[in-house]
Order: sequence, then C-alpha cells, then structure tokens
Amino acid sequence: MRIISGEWRSRPLVAPKGDTTRPTADRTRETLFSMLTSRLGSFEDLRVLDLFAGSGALGLEALSRGAAHCTFVEQDHLALDALEKNIAKLGGKDRCDVRKSSVLSMGSALKPADIVLMDPPYLSGAGSVALDKLGRFGWFAPSAWISVETSIKEDVEVKGFTVDTVRNVGKARITLLRPDHEQA
Repeated sequence: MRIISGEWRSRPLVAPKGDTTRPTADRTRETLFSMLTSRLGSFEDLRVLDLFAGSGALGLEALSRGAAHCTFVEQDHLALDALEKNIAKLGGKDRCDVRKSSVLSMGSALKPADIVLMDPPYLSGAGSVALDKLGRFGWFAPSAWISVETSIKEDVEVKGFTVDTVRNVGKARITLLRPDHEQA
C-alpha cells in the first residue's frame, strides 16, 4: 500500500495486522480519487471525514492532495495502531484528528465535511446506517461528496442522498453520493 499522488506520493503505508481490516486496494483508491478530482478539480482547503478509517489510506491520500484537515474514525485497536503510525510517518499530525470510537457513536458535528470517505465492512449495511445517522447530525456540508466503498453485491441507497455514480473496481463498488438539500 502506498500514497498515489500529491505531497506524499509513493510513500508506503502500514496495513493493520490481522484480518479484521480490509485495506482499500491501490487500484480502487486510484479510481476513487480520479472520480473525485474530475468533480472537485482540487482538494485544496477541503475538510475530509474518513469513516471506518482502518490504516487511514483514504484520508491520507486526500491530505497528500492538499486537503486542509481530516478526521479519522476507527474503533479497532490494530487498525488504530497502523493509522497512528502512518500519520506519524508522513508528518501529518497537525492536519489530523483521530477519533477512537465507532462511527455510529458519533454525536453532532462541529464543522461539516466537504469530502466523506467510507469503507465499512463489506455486506454489513453499516455504510447506509452511518449515512443516515451522520446526515442527521450535520456531518456533511451541503455540497459534500460522499464515497461509500462496498462489495459489488451491495447497493447504497439512503433517503436524503442522491447517487451521482456507481463504479465497480474488482470486488469493490464505489458509490458517490450528494446530500439532498433538505438533508444538508
């Protein structure tokens, strides 16, 4: 695993030990960030939320490309260890906030995110549940782009969000969504 582009391009990342966490493959991350770049143009000064963060590869990729800040949310202790090592190795601590908790136990947002990156356990439905709850707690900016990575056997449809596009990459499915105006 490595950072694909930006300030930390080609820098290696540590993956969590064990098989509890499934890191997003480089090819899938490359596809996702190509999709986001074509819609955003730039990541400069954006706030990112990396949910079910694991190693932090998604949020760190966004920071490498110029995002101003990333909040990582992860509850697995082995994943948290890898995440903290990756942040320290890249020197990005001043732009990171690590929340050691379940995504579903998060309260109201202080500042909404411009980009939300979710990689929940496959076939769990956790991404849809998190979208619904965090949308009600103000975590998504009105113009936010939200990515949910699932198994290709899983669809993401949540009231209050509009699917922009769906792309299959190997065994993964990337769904890009936008909050509906009444949700934001």
